[in-house]
Amino acid sequence: MARRLGIIVNPIAGMGGRVGLKGTDGAETLLRARALGAEPIAAARCLRALRRLIAEAPCQILAPPGAMGGAVAADAGLAPTAIDLPTQDATNAEDTRLAATRMAAAGVDLILFAGGDGTARDVLAGVGLSVPILGVPTGVKMQSAVFGTSPEAAGSIAARFLRDGPGRIRLREAEVMDLDEAALRQGQVVARLFGTAMVPDDGHSMQSAKAPSLPDDDDALDALARRVAREWPEDRLLILGCGTTTRRLKRALGFEGTLLGVDAILGGYPVALDVSEATLLHLLERTPRAAIAVSPTGGQGFLFGRGNQQISPEAIRRVGRDGIMVLAGARKLLGLRPTVLHVDTGDIAVDAMLAGHIAVHTAPGRQMIMKLVT
Repeated sequence: MARRLGIIVNPIAGMGGRVGLKGTDGAETLLRARALGAEPIAAARCLRALRRLIAEAPCQILAPPGAMGGAVAADAGLAPTAIDLPTQDATNAEDTRLAATRMAAAGVDLILFAGGDGTARDVLAGVGLSVPILGVPTGVKMQSAVFGTSPEAAGSIAARFLRDGPGRIRLREAEVMDLDEAALRQGQVVARLFGTAMVPDDGHSMQSAKAPSLPDDDDALDALARRVAREWPEDRLLILGCGTTTRRLKRALGFEGTLLGVDAILGGYPVALDVSEATLLHLLERTPRAAIAVSPTGGQGFLFGRGNQQISPEAIRRVGRDGIMVLAGARKLLGLRPTVLHVDTGDIAVDAMLAGHIAVHTAPGRQMIMKLVT
């Protein structure tokens, strides 16, 4: 008997990334994202996962109608059984929770969802620990440990689980986390644990939960930031990614910058704060001599594709691989499991261009060579 897979797509997940927003939670934020030119990305990323899955494991598909899953399943050449939901012009969190609950009642073996941390919270609210879930990474931040490292990774994990069953791929509890908005308003990035979900335990193809930077790296990173700031050429544009490590460099360059956003400096002065992809591309047209400074996400090891989607594939292409400067504490790197870095830009060709080995600056005059994988 064929195994049963439930598919849920959050159609608006990740839309805020390239336009410089921190997500698309809430109607007002969604309207703002659309006004800035944001386009949906969840269906295309889910389609990548489904194409990998159906190539490896046939299964029965259950999905809500339309944009919440049925449409992308049809695009993949599948004929899903429809999960009945109230007809609405726009989907919401309650639709996701209801879809997950009805899939569990229908006896699915796994729920594959495309979204971010908010979607993970809604799916968890619908099924608890009763059904394994697996996320196709589509949101902006993705702090949780329920996502594959890429759409293809999620598709392969789902295929192996459906093909081989829990006897061959064991299940484990994984954290469902999201940013604490109260702390965020005070300038602090604090991930709050909302619960745990059952996920297929695939190890290297599942991303870890986001982890904070380690204090033992502080002095070395401060010294590194001061040296980079002192030696940076005034005629070279520097695009600075988000997070606490790059914030050290922003402060060493003489400005506070945006903790969860992307900033740019030229000639010793910030020329754009909390930028969108469009602003970055405009700056790169005017100043082609440029570099990008980023730090991997703690506990996960992503350089691109988690929280810094403003640095788009086209921006990376224009800067080039040699123009990417990676900064991280040594303990942060050694704490990664496995000890590799990841990219998930949304562009397969750019991901392939970035893959290989890359030097990570850990202190003045010190580097660690890390493997960078898609």
